[in-house]
Amino acid sequence: MKLLFLNGPNLNMLGIREPDIYGKQTYAALEAYIQGFCRELGIEGEIFQSNHEGALVDAIQAAYGKMDGIVINPAAYTHTSVALLDALKAVGLLAVEVHLSDVSKREDFRQVSYVRLACCKTFAGHGFEGYRMAAEYLLALKGGMIGEG
Repeated sequence: MKLLFLNGPNLNMLGIREPDIYGKQTYAALEAYIQGFCRELGIEGEIFQSNHEGALVDAIQAAYGKMDGIVINPAAYTHTSVALLDALKAVGLLAVEVHLSDVSKREDFRQVSYVRLACCKTFAGHGFEGYRMAAEYLLALKGGMIGEG
């Protein structure tokens, strides 16, 4: 199974930006965590981060025909990006939304997720573990062990 792990704006600042919300571990630690569980689960994982909406759209489009699914943490673009939603819908790959923090307990504007409309599941508030949960969910879907939704 091949998965694209896509990370949006400011995730490159993990460990620096609001560590009380996002944790003290760095983005490099997140990449190492993802690579580690991918090896363990037998997943081929590609990791990409950008602060630019168009680069994220390009990465989603490039996944078409090459990846089996997408794990996306759109970060601030969660609440604003119809472009990411449209790209996910265009490629038609199974996608899971991930957030390090529990966005349901944060500011009102964070309750809106355009991206969620193209995702089969959301994991929020589990820190780095949410990425593994998303990958395992997609593995189970691919294996036919659970239904979508």
